[in-house]
Amino acid sequence: MSFFAVSLLVLFFPSPAYSDSLRSFNELFSNLGEDLREKAFSPEGLIRSMRANRSPELLSAHGSGIDLYSSIMKMGPSYLAESLLVIPYEGRTLGRLDAYNALGNIKGLQGRLYHSHTRNSEIPLFEEATRIESGRRNTPIPDPPPSRELPLSETVYIRLKDANFGNSYYRGDILTSTYGILYSLTNTRNLSFMLFPVMREGKFIALLYMEPLAEGMLVYSMAGADASDFVANMVDIPSAISKRLAVFIAWISDGIKAAR
Repeated sequence: MSFFAVSLLVLFFPSPAYSDSLRSFNELFSNLGEDLREKAFSPEGLIRSMRANRSPELLSAHGSGIDLYSSIMKMGPSYLAESLLVIPYEGRTLGRLDAYNALGNIKGLQGRLYHSHTRNSEIPLFEEATRIESGRRNTPIPDPPPSRELPLSETVYIRLKDANFGNSYYRGDILTSTYGILYSLTNTRNLSFMLFPVMREGKFIALLYMEPLAEGMLVYSMAGADASDFVANMVDIPSAISKRLAVFIAWISDGIKAAR
């Protein structure tokens, strides 16, 4: 497990290992305005991007045990994106295992659309999505069947054929915490546009936290990227971050909804 994943484990794994009681949305986001709260409970949720010198709006309450912002800022990003969504339950209350199994369907990332302003059409962001053997071996391996047990931690490796960056490679670290699951995605190779490095290895990270709340399944996310102003003049970095985060969230949300 990487040093970054170990630091997240320390941050997100207080004792005990699990709690039977469900927390409420207001416990975790007590300072959130009513307008943002309504958007979080809408089908699309809310997502926004900004320069890293601006303060995010979607910060969890002190003492909640969820501090995505501090973890993102450790890598020194120049740009941020944040998102908040609550998926209501239907029929039964979902659990952490449902969220974990949603993360296992890497193929589900393939073909998800985003709006391309340059092409003025909806196109797949990831034309292919494949789980691979390791960070050094690109041999494709199949997605696992749904699990009956929740692991404490797990690391997966992913190859995505990106519409903008070509073949891109990520490490996914899954960490189980007291109330939920944290999923971190980090690029293990440069993300390049026309052979020019846009985000170098380890300079893009997305943190996605899922927790069963009293009102529904929380999907709280933050992403960061480090790119120079020179690169930002050629590539819309805030858009690049937010649209990838949006696709990751939609992928997880559809997996969670399928378990309802």
